Amino acid sequence: MEETKVRYPIGQQDFKILRERGLLYIDKTEYIRKIVDDGGQYFFLARPRRFGKSLFLSTLRYFFEGKRELFKGLYIDSTDWDWEPYPVLRLDLNTDRYAEQGKLDGVLDRLFRGWEEKYGIEVKDEDYSQRFSTIIESAHKITGRQVVILVDEYDKPLVGNLDKDANFEHYRAKLASVYSNFKSSAEHIRLVFLTGVSRFSKLSVFSDLNNLKDITFADNFADICGITEKELLDNFHTGIERLAEEYEESYADMCQRLKKNYDGYRFAKKGSEIYNPWSVLNAMSESRIGDFWNATGAATVIAKALYGADVNVEKILNAKWKLNRLSGLDLRNADPTALLYQTGYLTISSYDTKTDTVRLKVPNNEVREGLFSDLLQFYVKMKRGTSESVVRDVIDAIEEGKPEEMMKSLDAYFAGVPYDLKMDNENNFHNAFYILMTLIGIDTKAEAHTSDGSIDLLIETPGFIYVIELKYDGTPEQALHQIYEKQYVRKFATDSRKLFKIGVNFSSQTRRIEGWKIES
Repeated sequence: MEETKVRYPIGQQDFKILRERGLLYIDKTEYIRKIVDDGGQYFFLARPRRFGKSLFLSTLRYFFEGKRELFKGLYIDSTDWDWEPYPVLRLDLNTDRYAEQGKLDGVLDRLFRGWEEKYGIEVKDEDYSQRFSTIIESAHKITGRQVVILVDEYDKPLVGNLDKDANFEHYRAKLASVYSNFKSSAEHIRLVFLTGVSRFSKLSVFSDLNNLKDITFADNFADICGITEKELLDNFHTGIERLAEEYEESYADMCQRLKKNYDGYRFAKKGSEIYNPWSVLNAMSESRIGDFWNATGAATVIAKALYGADVNVEKILNAKWKLNRLSGLDLRNADPTALLYQTGYLTISSYDTKTDTVRLKVPNNEVREGLFSDLLQFYVKMKRGTSESVVRDVIDAIEEGKPEEMMKSLDAYFAGVPYDLKMDNENNFHNAFYILMTLIGIDTKAEAHTSDGSIDLLIETPGFIYVIELKYDGTPEQALHQIYEKQYVRKFATDSRKLFKIGVNFSSQTRRIEGWKIES
């Protein structure tokens, strides 16, 4: 739709309210028809937070409740659906943070009491699993139609406790008992649709339901949530124009800015790239490019898991994986790559049909900044004001072609590293260096490959090239010697930019850059 006075649904996830108040709605009802036509009974969809899962479930709710007036003008209204209402039970677990073990009881009790009152059920058992079973059976018998169950953020209590084993196990057991009704009450159920961030492999809902259809990676459901390029251009023309005026740039340039900051997600082998809907809506509403998704939840738990795995960060963030390795998560042996993918910090970059693997990437600038900011807290612990000042100094020195000043700023940066930090090998020093370079937005390539080997760190700007070789408990001269011996600079022989060769020694004893040597 072409908008004139668009009202953006910031934080509004109720389909009925969107339609009645004339708020912007991007028509996703074709996917409802696909679900109905599929004939399946159980569906699961995983997407990152703030990606429209709750709105889609709300749309499903009003569809199955037969509220046809809300769908006027949308795709599904033109189909031959009979619009007879079904009893719908929406189990919304997105209403609490679940920091303590009793939180889920309160959420379930509030929901169940509402349904028990609606269907005239006398509560005789305080067991939540049994209460849910009674509700499902009663709703079917009273209405004469099977029940539709919509579970919003089924894994919210688990995701919030990934680093708290006791809480995680408590919630896993509680949820498993409630979700067991999907199988035991199958004769009373028309449809179960679950959404969440992750598919926890040891939760019984996945092992018990042999006919569960996971559409997370399905090509024909790839665009079910989020905003495609076409949807962006069709629905946000006026908003993009306002942004372009605000930033004093062309419409085309603003489209590119939006793409770099909010696009890049891909959820299937053949799927198109998707914009983060939360970020796009907020950017349009506020007429500014901001880190809106990052503001809704820090990546601290994710960064902690990645740091604890003691991996090469650059390799992890550009990995190749089998899709089935990304679909499950086991807390006792959580793979950092799967965790990063399922929580939205990594996404599919490309698919190789010959090896049946996907290459992963960080989706966009917004995600990159949030993730690397949190990673920096683990690899280099500094006061916020000091770290920001050092980052600014490094940026200025690199852009101005002042390698000596750059190294002095980096020396100050590592001087702030506490002795209890995990910096006892070259891999962790390399990670800290790589994270800093990526965070400041310089075009860096860690372990950039040449025909003769790998450059430890390559920094390129429009006017300068920095080839940096690191030695751990060695000498700057040894590092420089390797640059020459491996002919790392040969590929830049005809480049007009000024080139700096820098050998760096890092000490395991002082956790400091002990010396460097620069040649141009």
